Amino acid sequence: MADRITLPGVNVVREGRTEPFLGSHPAGSRSAMQWGGIALEKYKVPAVFVPRHEHPEHFLSVVLSGTVKYEVNTNGQNLRFTSQPGTIFLLPRGTVDQNNWTGPTERLVVAIHPRLLTNALDETSHQADVELTERWNLIDEHISALLKEMAADLDDGSPAGSIYGESLANALGVYLLKRYAVRRFTPVAYKGGLPGYRLKRVVDYIAASLEENISLAQLSAIAGMSPHYFSELFKQSTGRTPHTYVLLQRIERAKQRLCDPKSSIIDAGLDAGFENPSHFARVFRRLVGTTPSKFRAEHTIQRDSC
Repeated sequence: MADRITLPGVNVVREGRTEPFLGSHPAGSRSAMQWGGIALEKYKVPAVFVPRHEHPEHFLSVVLSGTVKYEVNTNGQNLRFTSQPGTIFLLPRGTVDQNNWTGPTERLVVAIHPRLLTNALDETSHQADVELTERWNLIDEHISALLKEMAADLDDGSPAGSIYGESLANALGVYLLKRYAVRRFTPVAYKGGLPGYRLKRVVDYIAASLEENISLAQLSAIAGMSPHYFSELFKQSTGRTPHTYVLLQRIERAKQRLCDPKSSIIDAGLDAGFENPSHFARVFRRLVGTTPSKFRAEHTIQRDSC
């Protein structure tokens, strides 16, 4: 099974001490630690001076709102910019900087463990690290979209479990390798889907583990390949991404339990892998078009009329 990579949050090293970015983790923030290899936090900050610090992990920051002037001191340079929604910092681990923001901003900040990049592709799996280019005041809509979708999945309670967040994190890793690595990598395009025996191992594992938090790392390890190639070939074989397949299997399991009069609606959701009843009801209604209770009632009427 693939090793679990965890980060405690978005941290920096300041005067020899490891501490939260901006001095504290934001109140009410949602961290993506359970995804493995990545931590994501959301900040609303006023005008702020951020004293000199070092990034122990690769670092991404995207401005969600706030058109303000800011100054960066790094590598003996003073850089002056004006932020706008979509402004990104992409900083390799080891980057040392301080910056001064003259007005309020809302930002997503992300720490990326080096192994997220080295584990992303078969071509990088033998490497100890991948060096990224340092980019300030970058605009990249693809990175912005991925980070916003990660935040949205966390806000939604991750209905598919950690697998969707992991899929987004892996897509981010692959994109950074292709676009912003010092030595860029181009993934090989495989076709034909997963071999039948590997696909059977994966779908059997999913069916037996729906009540658990299924991860992309687990499924790709079962298939014996990197997360990127597993995701590509799994979709070719099933017509579904891994996270969509898992979520739909959970819904089908819930439907089976709802059709059993001995199973309560709460148990139907928990047995299918949903973490709480409100979460289950929200996702079920979105995907099925009705509530679990109405689905059960309609099925009971159909059964009694036969």
